[in-house]
Amino acid sequence: MIPIHEDEHLLVLEKPSGLLSVPGRGPEKQDCLSKRVQDRYPEALIVHRLDQDTSGLLLMARGIEAQRRLSKLFETRQVKKRYVAVVAGQPAQTQAAELPDEEGWRTIDGPILLDWERRPLHIIHPDGKASRSRWRALQTSDSASLIELEPVTGRTHQLRVHMQSIGHPMLGDSLYAPPDIKALSPRLLLHAQELAFVHPFTEHALAFKAPVDWSALSPYLTVQHPQP
Repeated sequence: MIPIHEDEHLLVLEKPSGLLSVPGRGPEKQDCLSKRVQDRYPEALIVHRLDQDTSGLLLMARGIEAQRRLSKLFETRQVKKRYVAVVAGQPAQTQAAELPDEEGWRTIDGPILLDWERRPLHIIHPDGKASRSRWRALQTSDSASLIELEPVTGRTHQLRVHMQSIGHPMLGDSLYAPPDIKALSPRLLLHAQELAFVHPFTEHALAFKAPVDWSALSPYLTVQHPQP
């Protein structure tokens, strides 16, 4: 796998949908991005993950010290991550009571807990870990909306759970969307599009973007409406 950026300390890669970030349990789950990268860069180490069905930008460290420094950036929320997704319906109308900020962003706060009886599903629950996501609508139609999302925290399935919790699951989501919404796309329409941080060794600001074209997968954004 060829990175879109590499230097002596880190790699930035674009993971395809359907590929695990790290190995899973069982021989059928050993093919993953980290192993493919390590075939070419044996010193490469994972820093964060994307869900198997999510595509987009992923950062890996080259060596233990780089992994330590990059992990610290994630822990202290100094890495900016921005996603795009297609969700069912028009969430801007659902959350109309919450006024967006000057840039159109709205916030979802909902503690997330693993549902042990139905794992790997996660749910909104008072006993869960505090979780916050920001989102704004980019384009809407009568049936779906293209949105941007920023995870303020980094819980498993966070963006998927939060959008499902307000009644707007992502198209193609096999875990959190009802069958009719899942059937609207052959894959989960969630993509890690932007990644920005200060290089932990050089202190240079880095920003990466991997645009995605879902026009062939999601013909549901043809009738546009102005955003409130």
